[in-house]
Amino acid sequence: MAEGDEEDLQTLAGLLEDEYAREILRHTSVERLSAAALAQRCDTSKATAYRRIDRLREQDLLEARQELDPDGHHYETFVAAFEELTVSLEDGEFRVTVERSTDPADQFSDLLDQLK
Repeated sequence: MAEGDEEDLQTLAGLLEDEYAREILRHTSVERLSAAALAQRCDTSKATAYRRIDRLREQDLLEARQELDPDGHHYETFVAAFEELTVSLEDGEFRVTVERSTDPADQFSDLLDQLK
């Protein structure tokens, strides 16, 4: 779990205000998808999809995973990296709490990918 302050709240609110960022999170909460697949599902250009992917990754809301094509080439897929985002008001201050996804199978896959 990660906590942040009002500056984090402004950054996250600005990001989640963007319809493409929200759509990317919706789709990647269900399955891992490539940038091309996300662009298609979000009805946007690849460039726009990549910009939103980069912003979501900067905030640790999206993770990249390496996939292997049958022809031996690697490509990235993306998956939502949190289960819950909470904004609370305590003693006159806003707090942002992000409950991160921690699937043991994904952690093991990531470890194997790093060893390759």
